[in-house]
Amino acid sequence: MTIAPTPNSFRTGPDERGRFGIFGGRFVAETLMPLILDLETAYAEAKADPSFQAEMDGYLTHYVGRPSPLYFAERLTTYLRERSAPGHGAKVYFKRDELNHTGSHKVNNVLGQIMLARRMGKPRIIAETGAGQHGVATATLCARFGLKCVVYMGAVDVARQAPNVFRMKMLGAEVIPVQSGTKTLKDAMNEALRDWVTNVSDTFYCIGTVAGPHPYPGMVRDFQSIIGRETREQMLAVEGRLPDSLVACIGGGSNAMGLFHPLLDDREVEMYGVEAAGHGVSSGLHAASLTGGRPGVLHGNRTYLLQDADGQIADAHSISAGLDYPGIGPEHAWLHELGRVTYLSATDQEALEAFKLCSMLEGIIPALEPAHALAKVMEIAPTKPSDHLLVVNLCGRGDKDIPQVAEILGTQL
Repeated sequence: MTIAPTPNSFRTGPDERGRFGIFGGRFVAETLMPLILDLETAYAEAKADPSFQAEMDGYLTHYVGRPSPLYFAERLTTYLRERSAPGHGAKVYFKRDELNHTGSHKVNNVLGQIMLARRMGKPRIIAETGAGQHGVATATLCARFGLKCVVYMGAVDVARQAPNVFRMKMLGAEVIPVQSGTKTLKDAMNEALRDWVTNVSDTFYCIGTVAGPHPYPGMVRDFQSIIGRETREQMLAVEGRLPDSLVACIGGGSNAMGLFHPLLDDREVEMYGVEAAGHGVSSGLHAASLTGGRPGVLHGNRTYLLQDADGQIADAHSISAGLDYPGIGPEHAWLHELGRVTYLSATDQEALEAFKLCSMLEGIIPALEPAHALAKVMEIAPTKPSDHLLVVNLCGRGDKDIPQVAEILGTQL
């Protein structure tokens, strides 16, 4: 594929058609197009309304608990330096979005969308969820504002993320297990879209990542960009300069986009997105769309997808329910084509090792999703000089994964 010329700014997309280069757009059923256009208009009006941002800032501070800390991972840094050449081993910081109310970065975006839903007069909220963190955030904000909440979740994910299913139900949400396909995130999103087509008058679809039809990819990114804005301010305050590297895991890619976007035009800042390699990309059992996929259309946008020889969507696999998706947000596909962000992948086993190491060295149990990013930090940090500043987004806490990891590890601890 021909690589597009490097733009003057990496922060200008999407265009008026919702495109990031050749990626993005809105490929939706005719029934949904009026809703998509209404949402686009409502979001544009909200962005231009200072009272909307002021109200959101209030909830982000007093309800979500922002800003999230920027934490120097001293023991992990020392551990990696001991395994590096002399003078090497980056200084590792965690952007601790797992300390947000609900336990992940998902609440940043959900708050914005729920405020939009209220502004649009939509009393019924639907959402898809994989690991359950987006579902929990949606159920939480619906409880806070008295809205009806329906969450679609693949039956496989319902089984492996039982704590989050219980949390959603405690918060008053109806959780619908999806029995079709692989019974994971892709299928949950399919069912949510079907619901939306059926209930267009009173329903708002709260998408959890930077995918889907325009305006969702750009809108979700904007709501998540608070992560990168805070990181910039905090690093300048602590170190007096910008970070040298940013690292984040990627399923659809909202936590990574939130961290990367405010710093995309600071070209000296390296950026690494980490996909789920499952049992290894060569095995075919993975969720690394950029590494092992090619462009196609799914869930209303054109992006990199896992596909078979006939163009049918292939099954994805990851130990992490939140990364178990056969696609990626279109802005990531664009940044990949331009070469602005380096995309790597980590296997299930590498993520498990990082999960254990972070827990034992820092007293912080990460979710399996950011454990993939941590796995690559363990490779990247030793190659950098000791004055290199590296920030990894710890986008979720591991409470939800304890039953699954305990079953996998057994007596290995």
